Amino acid sequence: MASKIAKSLINELSTEPSSAAIEQYKLYVETAERNSSRRLTANSFFLTINTGLSALLGYMANFKAMDLAVAQLAIPIAGIILSYFWYRLIISYREMNSAKFKVIHEMEEKLPFRAFEAEWEAVDRGKNAKKFRPYTNIESAIPWVFIAIHGVTLASTLVSFLGCHVK
Repeated sequence: MASKIAKSLINELSTEPSSAAIEQYKLYVETAERNSSRRLTANSFFLTINTGLSALLGYMANFKAMDLAVAQLAIPIAGIILSYFWYRLIISYREMNSAKFKVIHEMEEKLPFRAFEAEWEAVDRGKNAKKFRPYTNIESAIPWVFIAIHGVTLASTLVSFLGCHVK
């Protein structure tokens, strides 16, 4: 159910929506679009950081000096932590978008044409994977791929260091 503020906006939309109510609807839809834009920017940031960390580790693999040992351990740990935060951020954006679209759908009930509702119906309300796959399902897997890569790198580094020190 929508918040009290959203309900008051919805109630303002009568059978003949006022221009102020239409403007509020437009502004609210714009906030949903801005939320998606921020989400893409955040994804680009975390993808760039993880790619950079992976490249740095690849470069450092050419060196076997012990003075790099701390960095060779710290970088994958940092990558795992950043990737987990990335995953949590994706989930947070998903929840915010879901809430925004619930409100938008409620606001549309008072409008002459319910564009977002029609779009949602066109993709069988997300129940048909051939018509619609939530972006978040794919998007949220990417941080876990990096967690796995960083985890394997960390494990490999630990085995390598332990092998050097056991001899």
